[in-house]
Amino acid sequence: MTLKLRLHSLLLGTIASLCLGAPAALADLVNPPETVRVGLDVDSLSLDARLAAETTSYRLDDLLYDGLVRLDENFQPKPALATSWETPDPLTLIFHLREGVKFHNGQPLTADDVVFTYTTMVDPNLNARSRSLYEPIDSVTALDEHTVQFKLKEPYAPLFSYLDLGILPRAAAEGNAEFGSAPIGTGPFRFDSWLRGSQINLVANPDYWGGEPAVKKIEAIVVGNGSARAQAMEAGDLDLIYSPLPPAEVGTLSANAKLSHSVVPSVSFIYVNFNTADPLLADPAMRTALAKLIDQATIVDQIYGGLDQAAASILMPAFPWAYDASVTQPTFDVEAAMAELDALGWKVGADGIRAKDGKQLALTIGTNSEDAERVQSIEYIQNVFTSAGIKTELQAVDYPTFMKGNQGKTYQISFLSWGNLVDPDRAMYGQLHTGGNFNWGSYSNPVVDAALEKGRSESAPEARAAAYKDAATQIAKDLPYYIVAHQRLHAFTSEKLKGFEPDARGFLTDLAAPAK
Repeated sequence: MTLKLRLHSLLLGTIASLCLGAPAALADLVNPPETVRVGLDVDSLSLDARLAAETTSYRLDDLLYDGLVRLDENFQPKPALATSWETPDPLTLIFHLREGVKFHNGQPLTADDVVFTYTTMVDPNLNARSRSLYEPIDSVTALDEHTVQFKLKEPYAPLFSYLDLGILPRAAAEGNAEFGSAPIGTGPFRFDSWLRGSQINLVANPDYWGGEPAVKKIEAIVVGNGSARAQAMEAGDLDLIYSPLPPAEVGTLSANAKLSHSVVPSVSFIYVNFNTADPLLADPAMRTALAKLIDQATIVDQIYGGLDQAAASILMPAFPWAYDASVTQPTFDVEAAMAELDALGWKVGADGIRAKDGKQLALTIGTNSEDAERVQSIEYIQNVFTSAGIKTELQAVDYPTFMKGNQGKTYQISFLSWGNLVDPDRAMYGQLHTGGNFNWGSYSNPVVDAALEKGRSESAPEARAAAYKDAATQIAKDLPYYIVAHQRLHAFTSEKLKGFEPDARGFLTDLAAPAK
């Protein structure tokens, strides 16, 4: 199927969906409460939709903003600020905006706001974490007040997966470095207040084009410790929490008859990121040996309590059209790892530490301190590495500091997760393509680059799947990433939220359901 035909089929789906009106919430709440208290594991770094960098920002941005489209539970685009679209040729898309929409400050939405959002999104000066997702866009032009034209540099199959980017008001955001601290969107909820590190408050937007939400206030409470978050849920101080949670707490909460427990496959994974620019980690053979010292089964089954699915590769089961079980990364094998380290010249000395040319093999593994399971995981990896003769230091710091280290490429080995992966492209291109702005490990391989570029340019699912298999096969050999687990999302809700359904991204979409 050509890109033009594919987009034409999407247009037909759009026309058929115009009667939906409001955002595609997964389910309407039954007797929704006035106020909902949501427990979150980390604070937002910025509520500027272009700068979303962690789950909290993505979840709240989804309520504060609207995109041109909204992705449904199957990650298919549905109308939002764009009521319809057309493709005069494979490199041109024209979007027709919903009329009468206003930003939270009362200013009307216009095509110029869409132009501003997307042109700044790809501006390197903004340093948006998701910039690479939009770089195939060549230009965005306002044809009139309610019509926007996108020109592409080349065919770009995943584009519609990313057009849910929240649209910002140009007049309020342009040149405003503090916009992310007091955001303004068109979404079902308005920003109210923010106590950094503690709580973010949202209030229902009475003028929302899709209907005022039945829930009038959302209090997003930051409780970094998973056990404390679970205990607050059980005590009735919170109405909704998501994993990550300590496995023991999941068991306790599941046994509480007053709480509802939902489990959905997530579009996120837990992984080990090697800094391939580090001299000790530049050789794929070294990374392979180290990967064989990562006891995936113990981490997934014991530390994480079997709540997630052990991963074989970067290909995600959440996308069956692109998943291929034949692609596999190395498995835990201490004996083989030690033999490979010996072969690389890293011999165990009298002090029990491996050395080569008079230099000890010393590595640092980092993660964020708020997540107990991540900390336990790197402690366990440290024990295995140490037993294999590797001098290993741990670095567990607060989330913002940890992320700055990743983005600044100052780490050696990092243990973390990646979420909101609504397309295989989002799981790989920005992170593992040469020069990608998520490529914190400085990985580069022309075979992977070519495969990921093909995955973007092909429109047929079969051709895209073949491209991602080729990329994943090479990634499993080079191991810039070692994928520990494909996560499952566990949601607990109080009796106040009967009927709430989480989606695979862990968004709070159902809280925006209008009153019946």
